[in-house]
Amino acid sequence: MRDVLSPTTADSATVTRSADRRRAPGRLAPRRLTPRRIALYVGITVGAALMLFPFVWTVVTSITPRGSLAGGPTLLVENPTLDAYRTLLDSMPMWRIVANSFGIAIASTLLQLVTGSMAGYAFGRLAFRGKNVVFALYLATLMIPLQVLIVPLFIQMTRLGLNDTYFALLAPSIASAFGIFLLKQAVESVPRELDEAATIDGAGHVRIFATIIVPLIRPAMATLAVLAFMASWNSFLWPLVVIRSTELMTLPLGLATLRGQFTSEWDVVMAGSVVSIVPIAIVYLLAQRHIIAGMAHTGIK
Repeated sequence: MRDVLSPTTADSATVTRSADRRRAPGRLAPRRLTPRRIALYVGITVGAALMLFPFVWTVVTSITPRGSLAGGPTLLVENPTLDAYRTLLDSMPMWRIVANSFGIAIASTLLQLVTGSMAGYAFGRLAFRGKNVVFALYLATLMIPLQVLIVPLFIQMTRLGLNDTYFALLAPSIASAFGIFLLKQAVESVPRELDEAATIDGAGHVRIFATIIVPLIRPAMATLAVLAFMASWNSFLWPLVVIRSTELMTLPLGLATLRGQFTSEWDVVMAGSVVSIVPIAIVYLLAQRHIIAGMAHTGIK
């Protein structure tokens, strides 16, 4: 004889299947819009709008004929034009300046990745006398601002005959104490059992570093790459001190010169600002996932 489910039993089975379906992995139950959640969404939206407004205002001013800041912020353009960008390209070697900034930023980023990862491996994996003292000295340099080091760095570059050269722009950013600290934390998060297994197989420090450590700390390295690129791209004080030639000028210096030449033509000044902002914004948007992963893996809160 076939068993027949009572209506109560059938309803219970249906409710159980529905609950299991809601708890199934990969399925998220829809969140109810509570007043607290609505207030949170509104606050985030307002905050995002406030943060984006200066950039939007900059873009709008750059395409406004004879754009001015005297009348206050406005987002309405009657006759948008790109004349400010044409004036910008005609008034100075903008492509050369942008290429200089890209070259210095990329070289500085690569050098910091190499020196930071190697030093991070040394501090995180090797045992040598005075390791903690040397690492503490590295961290202490984070408290010294660049303004304090400008004079001794300039004297050193002068004695070496390197002023007004690409190497002078690059020298202070070859290594970074913050990068060493960040990558040391990432190296220490890698299980030591992987090193021991590789050592049993006959691998040395170079092979362990290249084939095990580096692939596993890529999120932290991506984070350092973005931060180093942004710092080099926005650097102004050091290039201002050591650079005299227009051919070696970086973008922040070019924008400062532009502000002096076109004091009343704010559309040209804003066009230069847009040129400086867009590349770094693209780099950050492409790498923001790696930044979040790197912060999570290295334990920085």
